[in-house]
Amino acid sequence: MTSPCIKEVCRSCFRHCCPNQSLELPCGSERQTISRSRYDFIAATASSLHPNTQFTNHECIPTLDQAFANMKQAYPNYTDTDRADRIRDQEYYQLSLVNHVCLDYNGHGLFSYTQQLHSNAPFFSIIYKSVNLYLQITLGGQELEFETQIKERIFRFMNISPDDYSLVFTANQTSAFKVLADSYPFHTNRNLLTVYDHQNEAVETMIDSCKKRSGRVDSAVFLWPNMRIQPKKLRKMIVTKNKKKKKRGLFVFPLQSVVTGSRYSYLWMSLARENGWHVCLDANALGSKDMETLGLSIFQPDFVVCSFYKVFGENPSGFGCLFIKKTRSSVLKTSSTNTGLVNIVQASNRPMFLQESTSTDRGKAVLSSSSSTTSEIQETREIHEEKKELSFLELWKRDKSLDIEERSRKAEASSSRNSSDIEFRGLDHADSLGLVLISSRVRYLVNWLVNAFGSLKHPHSENGLPLVRIYGPKVRVDRGPVVAFNVFDWKGAKVDPTHVQKLAGRHGISLSYAILKHTGFSDNKDMEKKDENSVLIRKNEKFDRGIPVVMATVGFLTNFEDVYRVWAFVSRFLDADYVEKERWRYKAINQTTVEV
Repeated sequence: MTSPCIKEVCRSCFRHCCPNQSLELPCGSERQTISRSRYDFIAATASSLHPNTQFTNHECIPTLDQAFANMKQAYPNYTDTDRADRIRDQEYYQLSLVNHVCLDYNGHGLFSYTQQLHSNAPFFSIIYKSVNLYLQITLGGQELEFETQIKERIFRFMNISPDDYSLVFTANQTSAFKVLADSYPFHTNRNLLTVYDHQNEAVETMIDSCKKRSGRVDSAVFLWPNMRIQPKKLRKMIVTKNKKKKKRGLFVFPLQSVVTGSRYSYLWMSLARENGWHVCLDANALGSKDMETLGLSIFQPDFVVCSFYKVFGENPSGFGCLFIKKTRSSVLKTSSTNTGLVNIVQASNRPMFLQESTSTDRGKAVLSSSSSTTSEIQETREIHEEKKELSFLELWKRDKSLDIEERSRKAEASSSRNSSDIEFRGLDHADSLGLVLISSRVRYLVNWLVNAFGSLKHPHSENGLPLVRIYGPKVRVDRGPVVAFNVFDWKGAKVDPTHVQKLAGRHGISLSYAILKHTGFSDNKDMEKKDENSVLIRKNEKFDRGIPVVMATVGFLTNFEDVYRVWAFVSRFLDADYVEKERWRYKAINQTTVEV
């Protein structure tokens, strides 16, 4: 397997303030340079809303153009990422036509939106099968050329060698976890240890499977409110005092939280392996190209789980992937017949919007959903269909007006491929942009949003009561591309996150909803007094049930207008009567009442 030199990649990442962690600590002048770069970045972020740093009225926030100008002044290198804007304009222009902000996606998009408009686009469907996982990965099975090509492309994109790992497709992310859990020998390797700061349906299926076979389940604990791992507790769970006790169990570990954006050290995987654990790396939260900095040959996870969806902003159905290290396949010998495994087959050549979508995981970061009334669903469907018709007409006009050079390029590219080849234009875009550009762009946007949220303060409060509370890292070079937050009114009471999510949807903004769990609060009463809301959550919201939050996920196809619109929407809650006004506005339009 040809993989980039880990040391050089990490140094390059640090030079560009890449969030990925180094595998070895720099020293001397290089360490000082890194420290200085991080300081400069935080200082630049603090000035990205210049000349104002606090806003108490949503009507006083800067316009989009003003905010963008200030942002580019704070981050002059942001303009280096405009190639991503061109890709979005050319391949995903439905986002602009329907005026929709998609910040609820997590995973990797296989295709681009323009591929839907051509009848020869090779989209796929999935077919369920019941097979024994161990026999499937050791003896193989019937596999069409179509599925083989998909596997080869995914191996390349994930920077994983087919010589080292086997790959099976599952219906979705949840199925991938269930297949692994049902096949893992929890009857002998009895422990399951997970590192998740939120409620995760996929992980819950694994926990249920473990408990059914009398396994023991434990979880890392996270500090409040920055949601960092409590290292002493996790180390105690991993390290065994009995060196002869080799069969520990399964350690399930994401390199970052898909909800709070907290990043974790690679070294937890090494510590687990040294103490007899099998390691499952959850790569679902990793951004495009992040796998390039993970030295699989060094950390050698026994299993890797990830997921892919079809088209960003349009068709989020897709499939899950379970990679199994070939030298560890014997661990799964006792597995029975598994459900959830699938074959990927070529669909008809009709444009995707004429096909029925599958009911797999949405490929999104939505971990729990709120209910909607029948009228709301109908209204949303009618608006969506109307926008889609208008979108199709605009796209048809635009497609007809492609210049000769672009048509020649497409024709040349088409002639150079076999008729059976699949063009994964979504993955190709990520590859063409590269790790440094993508990580830089996402870092600028997510940190700008975090800083902008912090600038919103309720008027007439003694100490400038913040409108927004963020859970997880604040402004940091090495934070993940997702922001978990809640909105609080002028009295300090939390606005129901599902209400915030629903109101955002009415403004054309898709946000996610999640529940934080495994949170440890400080025993220091002085610290609790400084954070009255954490005490309120601890006493009145039943800590064991979790803490609901809203979340916004930033990807390389996200642009500045997207994050600005989220900020502008949230700023409306500075109006003490905003929620009530929205309730009556909805009633006036629909002649009915609705809970918001």
